[in-house]
Amino acid sequence: MAPGLTVLLLSLLLGAQPITTDLYLPALPSLTEGFGASMAQAQLTLTALLLAFGLSQLIWGPLSDRFGRRPILLIGLGAYVLASVASTLSPTMEMLIVWRALQGAAMGAGVMCARAIVRDLYAPAQGARIMSKGLSGLGLIACLSPPLGGLLSDLFSWRISLLTLAIFGAISLALIALRFEETLPKKNLQALQGGNLLRTWLTILRNPTFVAFSALASASYGGLFTFLASSSFVFIKVLGLSKTHYGLLVFSMAFAYLLGTFLCRRLLAHFDVRRTVAIAGALSLTGGTLSGVLAMAGWQSAWTIMPPFYLFMLGHGIHQPCSQSGAVGPFPQSAGAASALNGFLMMLVAFLIGNWLGTHMDGSIYPLAYGIWFWGAMSALVAWTLVQRQGRRGAS
Repeated sequence: MAPGLTVLLLSLLLGAQPITTDLYLPALPSLTEGFGASMAQAQLTLTALLLAFGLSQLIWGPLSDRFGRRPILLIGLGAYVLASVASTLSPTMEMLIVWRALQGAAMGAGVMCARAIVRDLYAPAQGARIMSKGLSGLGLIACLSPPLGGLLSDLFSWRISLLTLAIFGAISLALIALRFEETLPKKNLQALQGGNLLRTWLTILRNPTFVAFSALASASYGGLFTFLASSSFVFIKVLGLSKTHYGLLVFSMAFAYLLGTFLCRRLLAHFDVRRTVAIAGALSLTGGTLSGVLAMAGWQSAWTIMPPFYLFMLGHGIHQPCSQSGAVGPFPQSAGAASALNGFLMMLVAFLIGNWLGTHMDGSIYPLAYGIWFWGAMSALVAWTLVQRQGRRGAS
């Protein structure tokens, strides 16, 4: 495959995650009211999706190591389209939660394979740069999703937003079927044997490089998910913004992330991965601290929430390409399993955050602001300690 086609396919596969979570965020409050559901149930439409997304990767990863990336992508994307259509037609909140969970499980095939494809084709250092290009495409999709979701919700209903996901999945499925060429150089015939699979997972989990970069990916994503899971209620219900206005704010947040992926490539041209994520750690900590301090001071508006979060998202745009490629880098023969474990740990953190927010959203901005502060500090701590140790070991 030509490099441009590879980046396009990576962008679509990775972009399935933000469009699936972000497109319906502006409609989440009205969806909740329409079903007469509680806030905790509304959070489940997001957290159940992400938990299923994380768990499914533990299955998709070994399957892709055994049978190749292409068949797993075709099966996963086909199931994603079907689950998207079923979500659109859900008659109750309970059925919507079930279909969103199945949608998340199907989505895991595409995102997991995207990270594994990068390791199939590139060495870790070059993989970070290619991953940043794919995540720039993800950032563009993330920029467009919230305002499009807000517009569709205002003009039509939340069901049209979910139907749009089926269209996106169908386009991705068609491109994979017509243009994708298998990237796995050699299938691992023992990948699904129980004992071998357990040994592979234990080897990955014991690897300090995997632990360091997975911790960084999870901490950075924790801050983003805190925003995603709580911001629609904060901005629409607490601060009184319209759904379209909220969609534009989330667009600006995603644009900051997109800039972060470009900044990542510029930094990697001058520094190694270790120094690059150290710089990003400063952005994470500064943005998170400003978010918490301004909330503590009683300043509650979009103008006091968003600028600090832009700094956090610049750091996030650097952390994710480096950490996702770094976690998979030591495992060229089991990239699918390593990608799966990395994705599972990120989604486990998201699930725990969603459950906490479902019981602690109190009609104020504090859970949002303090959550970003906490994860900004955690991202900096991991970037400045665990990742630096691995960099020094690699250099020695």
